[in-house]
Amino acid sequence: MDTFALIVTVGVALFFTYTNGFHDSANAIATSVSTRALTPRAALVMAAVMNLVGAFLGSGVAKTVSEGLIATPKGDRGMAILFAALVGAIIWNLITWYYGLPSSSSHALFGGMVGAALAGGTEVIWGGVVDKVIIPMFVSPLVGLGIGYLVMTGIMWMFRRSNPAKAKRGFRIAQTVSAAGMALGHGLQDAQKTMGVVVMALVIADVEDFGDPIPVWVKIVCAVMLSLGTYAGGWRIMRTLGRKIIELDPPQGFAAETTGASIMFGSAFLFQAPISTTHVITSAIMGVGATKRVNAVRWGVAKNIVMGWFITMPAAAVAAAFSFWIVNLAFG
Repeated sequence: MDTFALIVTVGVALFFTYTNGFHDSANAIATSVSTRALTPRAALVMAAVMNLVGAFLGSGVAKTVSEGLIATPKGDRGMAILFAALVGAIIWNLITWYYGLPSSSSHALFGGMVGAALAGGTEVIWGGVVDKVIIPMFVSPLVGLGIGYLVMTGIMWMFRRSNPAKAKRGFRIAQTVSAAGMALGHGLQDAQKTMGVVVMALVIADVEDFGDPIPVWVKIVCAVMLSLGTYAGGWRIMRTLGRKIIELDPPQGFAAETTGASIMFGSAFLFQAPISTTHVITSAIMGVGATKRVNAVRWGVAKNIVMGWFITMPAAAVAAAFSFWIVNLAFG
């Protein structure tokens, strides 16, 4: 029964990674597709490959997720808590994907972990939640907004005497590089989050101990599932990011992607903070768009997106707590 519970929980974790991939694929490629720098299929293939590579670039984010947010629960109850956390995150991912809302898969997972832990009587490490999740949730969009604005302002100044058509062609080519960097950062951030959950499941099942290196097979399956989900695409969310906030041109797309990739790499390597790729790229798009003129950004759409960010953690927490109640009722 213990082995079966471990297999099921790891399987659900990998399915969450798959939903993360198709939910967040828009983060990496929406701007490149909307500016026609890449065809949708070519962009998805590139993003899938770079997600795979990015998953192997570090393990700091995985350590934060596995050890820094909730105390490791024990035994069958612990596995039920982890299972419920993942189910809550998956439910919220599917709801927001259906409505084309670019919410954060990362915060859905964190909310699910907190909600399931509270329902299951496991300690929540609130200091870790505040330092590694809540503060970055507020800071990273502001940083994305500000840096996006500054990067685009710098591009406009440097190319102010350039031929507009020639400059756009050049930035369309440059976007293939910036989109690849964005996808690499997405793999670095989001594949590691699932690795952290799988490691926690292995610790609960007494297969691994904290402090052990992440098993290579865990890295491979998490990376592959994220890449497969990315290749499946998230067209609904892509339309929201690529068109509904602002109509992007190639220089703006390049600025937004460069901003997003830089913040993701910095947060992963410097702070080991599991930030939301959704928050970063969306706020970068807003900052870039505001250089054109403030009302060029469709702030009504932006407001709905930001509201979605704030309800993601509590909504996923409620879904996870309800899931734990069902599991406990059935098997407790």
